[in-house]
Amino acid sequence: MARAHTPARKAAISAVAWTVALLIFFPILWTVLTSFKTEGQAVSTPPVFVFFDWTWENYATVQERSNYARHAMNSVVISVGSTLLALLIAVPAAWSMAFSPTKHTKNILMWMLSTKMMPAVGVLVPIYLLFRDWGLLDTLGGLVAVMALINLPIVVWMLYTYFKEIPGEILEAARMDGAGLSAEIIHVLAPMAVPGIASTMLLNVILAWNEAFWTLNLTAAKAAPLTAFIASYSSPEGLFWAKLSAASTMAILPILVLGWFSQKQLVRGLTFGAVK
Repeated sequence: MARAHTPARKAAISAVAWTVALLIFFPILWTVLTSFKTEGQAVSTPPVFVFFDWTWENYATVQERSNYARHAMNSVVISVGSTLLALLIAVPAAWSMAFSPTKHTKNILMWMLSTKMMPAVGVLVPIYLLFRDWGLLDTLGGLVAVMALINLPIVVWMLYTYFKEIPGEILEAARMDGAGLSAEIIHVLAPMAVPGIASTMLLNVILAWNEAFWTLNLTAAKAAPLTAFIASYSSPEGLFWAKLSAASTMAILPILVLGWFSQKQLVRGLTFGAVK
């Protein structure tokens, strides 16, 4: 039998949970606080935490120096576009692996996952040369394709896991009623896997939003997203910590708000099928 949770035990568990949460959130909190400091206060020793002269100067400087709206729009196009493209490929692939498996299905899944183990720099040169020859450097279309492909193994794996939880008898019943393959996926499978598909979309959007390696190496100005916007606040002479923190706060704010309002859907999707 499971032990009853006493008030003291619940308090201890809550204290541990809050401590871990604060430790994880502390870098973000420190970045936000630093964005309101002057450059001198940002590098002062010992560092000041809350008791400093708060200023909006860094945000004003960032707005004057950079086109935040354009970078933010590029990030939206890249993250949402790559997610939709990855889903367009992954949903049929995951369906076939979940409901029409072969003896090679597990090997294919493992091979797809193994591609994520290769350092991105290992394929930078051939991808850069392909982009150069095809005229895709510093284009939104090129970045959408790259982000979709590098996150495709994760999307397929997640969708495959969710689809496996759906009884195959339901799809067989739809086929007996005359449903074709497209109708089976769109009208039967997709509605039943909405939590899993939604959580997969959210995770992929976050991954694409935060991707820095490819955006810094394949863009220059026109298609540069918020990761390049942040990187622009470093220089050979050093880092402008306060302005860099302001740029970082402006970059993470949209995805932080999205994660906050979609956390229930994300948790529901990640635990989809976990409880029988």
